Amino acid sequence: MIELYYWTTPNGHKITIFLEEAELPYTIIPVNIGAGDQFKPEFLKISPNNRIPAIIDKESADGSEPISVFESGAILLYLAEKTGKLIPSNTRERVEVLQWLFWQMGGLGPMAGQNHHFSQYAPEKIPYAINRYVNETGRLYAVLNKRLSDREFVAGNNYSIADIAAYPWIVPHERQGQNLDDFPNLKRWFEAIKARPATIRAYEKAEAFKNQALDPEKSRELLFNQSANTVKR
Repeated sequence: MIELYYWTTPNGHKITIFLEEAELPYTIIPVNIGAGDQFKPEFLKISPNNRIPAIIDKESADGSEPISVFESGAILLYLAEKTGKLIPSNTRERVEVLQWLFWQMGGLGPMAGQNHHFSQYAPEKIPYAINRYVNETGRLYAVLNKRLSDREFVAGNNYSIADIAAYPWIVPHERQGQNLDDFPNLKRWFEAIKARPATIRAYEKAEAFKNQALDPEKSRELLFNQSANTVKR
């Protein structure tokens, strides 16, 4: 029913986690971003920003033709609304979920991503940039830790797409220069989600794609040296 265009990134993991939780049938179509698959014309038709993940739902929510969705937050919201799973119907509870979904999309993901870039991938180590994003990532961890001080999950006492969105960005906490022992509420939440059967199954799916040999320099060029000139008009 669902074609998932996927690679083994935090944003890719969000969607496999949801699909496993919701027990929806899906097929993974790998998009090897280190080899440039994200620039293929057939992928750009459904993901014009050349980023994974994207989906094609063969049985669209409105019952008409297949529908494609790109951007991980939009995909989570679409699938949650279609299935009625992992998002509340109550207005106030729904707003809580959406606030924290957008918090991840606008804050935790981008800041942790810049953290990864400057500390792990940048050819020149710039102390100011590294400190800036390590500290901002830590601040966001602290926000989430405080949020979880009086509730089981991010949006309340029920597991939701807000948790699914945030979890994969906490998985590489060591690479982000963070120690989960400094955030006990966050650590409790993290371990609970890590142990969920659907999470385990989702990360097992990723193992099939992890060891594909790539040219590091070619991958760096593809991933980090795009500009307006590389967008075909």
